[in-house]
Amino acid sequence: MNETIYDAVVIGGGPSGSTAATDLALAGHSVLLIERGGRIKPCGGAIPPRLLADFDIPQSLLVAKARSARMIAPSGRAVDMPVGEIGYVGMVDRDEYDEWLRERARHSGAERLTATFEKIERDDEAHPIVTFRRSRGGPIERVRARVVIGADGARSAVAKQCLPGAERVPCVFAYHEIIKAPPKNTEQFDASRCDVFYQGRLSPDFYAWVFPHGETASIGVGSANKGFSLRGAIATMRDDLGLERCETLRREGAPIPLKPLKRWDNGADVIVAGDAAGVVAPASGEGIYYAMAGGRMVGEAAAAFLRTGEAKHLRSARKAFMKEHGRVFWVLGMMQYFWYSSDKRRERFVTMCDDKDVQELTWQAYMHKKLVRAKPMAHVKIFLKDTAHLLGLSPATR
Repeated sequence: MNETIYDAVVIGGGPSGSTAATDLALAGHSVLLIERGGRIKPCGGAIPPRLLADFDIPQSLLVAKARSARMIAPSGRAVDMPVGEIGYVGMVDRDEYDEWLRERARHSGAERLTATFEKIERDDEAHPIVTFRRSRGGPIERVRARVVIGADGARSAVAKQCLPGAERVPCVFAYHEIIKAPPKNTEQFDASRCDVFYQGRLSPDFYAWVFPHGETASIGVGSANKGFSLRGAIATMRDDLGLERCETLRREGAPIPLKPLKRWDNGADVIVAGDAAGVVAPASGEGIYYAMAGGRMVGEAAAAFLRTGEAKHLRSARKAFMKEHGRVFWVLGMMQYFWYSSDKRRERFVTMCDDKDVQELTWQAYMHKKLVRAKPMAHVKIFLKDTAHLLGLSPATR
């Protein structure tokens, strides 16, 4: 047993865990950040300008800037959605980005440790014990913490051990291949454009993507259908787009939760964050911004708990997150439920994306991470068009 008692032990060094560790260390708390290492989450790598501003992320971490998105329907019809004057979508490579966040936590005062979390133990002392191994088959080591933050991803071991019902969070499984990007732009691939495929043949219940990463690109797909071949879908995409000969640099897969847990803390001394808390946006699968926003809120809640010793403060993290983002998550959840259920509806959805009001409000909501209220009549128009498309009343869908 290490006799040191840390104020916080953070398990998981992704965007959420690193953010919580950084904030707590800067606030003067003793922090141990445990990251198992050697694993990169499959991710398109898109981040909005608000993330750069809110979390002081340098432009140097961007490997590309996407100026538009292309939505591709089951029929093959493509709708371009230029970002316009709002700006751009930043693209990061999670390998470099996550490591930079972990190093920032270390420079902020947190201790870094590469190890694999085992479990949380308890004895007659007041604070929980975190057990881990530095290597496979190595000895179990133990440290004590006043608060434990589980940021260990989807199907979190911390959440499963400490939070009832955590194992029942719905997930899609994401898989992507990082390839060397083609040397020049073509109609099928543009280094300044994110392509999103709403086609049942590529994903029966989610979507597939091609996102530019500068000298590389992420080609990925997600699905909750256990019998569906994600690798087969990627092979089909690469063949269709003329990318089959591009060198494959790495392959990654992982579950991604699409619904926030109903409770993030155990009412005593454990709280979860990021994918472990289920804060990935439905429909879009966007997680980096929400992970960091949630990590900051968890860090604030943990700091209040450490300051007062009152476990009720841990509940404030989820409450704050849902107040800020809950409505967006609800809207996106409804979108996924209705529009991803069949190719007929996917076709209508892509047709809707051709509407200028839809494009403007979509980009503003993405960039600012909130529903835009500035144009109420535009929302009314979109609602009416949305209803018409859903019911098949729009001439374009007949």
